[in-house]
Amino acid sequence: MLWYNRAMFTGIVEEIGTVQTITDKRIKVLSSTVIEGSKIGDSIAVNGVCLTVTKLDKTYFEADISPETLKVTTLGELKSGSSVNLERALTLNSRLGGHIVSGHIDSVGRITKLSKNGSFYELEVELDSKEEKYVAKKGSIAINGISLTVADVYKNRVIVAVIPHTFENTSLKTLKVGANVNIETDILAKYVEKFLSTSDNKSGISMDFLIQNGF
Repeated sequence: MLWYNRAMFTGIVEEIGTVQTITDKRIKVLSSTVIEGSKIGDSIAVNGVCLTVTKLDKTYFEADISPETLKVTTLGELKSGSSVNLERALTLNSRLGGHIVSGHIDSVGRITKLSKNGSFYELEVELDSKEEKYVAKKGSIAINGISLTVADVYKNRVIVAVIPHTFENTSLKTLKVGANVNIETDILAKYVEKFLSTSDNKSGISMDFLIQNGF
């Protein structure tokens, strides 16, 4: 059901787009890459938010924005000229270069540190307290639609190391300390929680079972 009822992404940004116009109902993004092969009704992730294309031309696409999306993401903070990460939905013949990303934002985080460490960059983001349990060291997290590996997590903060290519080819290079970012935690962690919950677990899976089988 998961693969047929919703678009999926990998967190590998294809292009940095530019917001031309945005209102409380619609966004228009200038693009040269993700519009290739796209059609009305397709899904495109904008800063990690799955949006449905309602109009497109050779240089742009438009998508509707619901009140709920504005409420739970950073899209409402965008303005004309803002840079955004863009990715087309995963297809069955695509390479899964990042991790499984649904495009459904869990919460908004805040950048508390962004510094260069040699040729790499260290990014620290403060999470909503309820999301920390879904983040594991060496696990995956999507920040503004970018698939990143967790270097450490503590006190509701996650630290990731960003390679130069990712920094230069995403909107990270335009962000500063204090900026808000869209957070999507690893969907697999949510399913494990669901399986292990006392009210829903009818599968026989337990923490002991997972440990015994190498999880």
